[in-house]
Amino acid sequence: SFHRQRNNFKSMSQGNSVYKKYNISVILPTYEERENLPLIIYLLMKTAQEKEIKMEVIVVDDNSPDGTQERVKELQKIYGEDKIVLHARPGKMGLGSAYIDGLKRCKGDYVVLMDADLSHHPKFIPQFIDTMEKEKCDLVTGTRYLPGGGVYGWDLNRKLTSRVANFLAATMLNPSASDLTGSFRLYRKEVLEKIMPLVKSRGYVFQMEIITRAQYMGYTIQEMPITFPDRIFGESKLGANEIVSYLKGLMDLFLDV
Repeated sequence: SFHRQRNNFKSMSQGNSVYKKYNISVILPTYEERENLPLIIYLLMKTAQEKEIKMEVIVVDDNSPDGTQERVKELQKIYGEDKIVLHARPGKMGLGSAYIDGLKRCKGDYVVLMDADLSHHPKFIPQFIDTMEKEKCDLVTGTRYLPGGGVYGWDLNRKLTSRVANFLAATMLNPSASDLTGSFRLYRKEVLEKIMPLVKSRGYVFQMEIITRAQYMGYTIQEMPITFPDRIFGESKLGANEIVSYLKGLMDLFLDV
């Protein structure tokens, strides 16, 4: 059925000159995402075909024991190794270093950072491009906290944790963005390449440090409302350890900037 899907994509093309000039690399850090990957990659490829966006997906996998890498290889046979790139790492090395390793392999002029667990829907990528095109900004970040954005399927505890995390970050860092902890963004690659070497954190604070440093370095940031469903398969990786490291990273960042 995947082969039929690939053929169907060709008839979906609607043609849009704005999207055609965007050559995008999507970095997907993975750990035990075997069940989610076929769907997220299908949706990415479908979006790229419909909007005629040049797109490659860089999967950075931390030696998942569930067969994630084998699944990526199957998807490479369907969509092509030029479209789906696998960077296999020897073990759990963290989210931040996954983005750094992924960026080294990006061929596109623009980079999307997103989660592989279907929390982030690829349908928002063309809207990110529209925003970047209209505002001529350096990065577009998806936010759950603007009108039109939101979170679905989260219990009160998750919502409260997210709100508190953002409140603490906003209070300490005085950012221009309302959703610092969000991790669905479109960057100009040259901007990301200038910021990433300066980033010190490696866990969930990584994306927050990128956007904070971008602001302090004078890059332009635009927000766009996104909806944020809970992950479909597997469990959220945001546990007590991550929350502690988030608070520590936030303090380090506050003292640094």
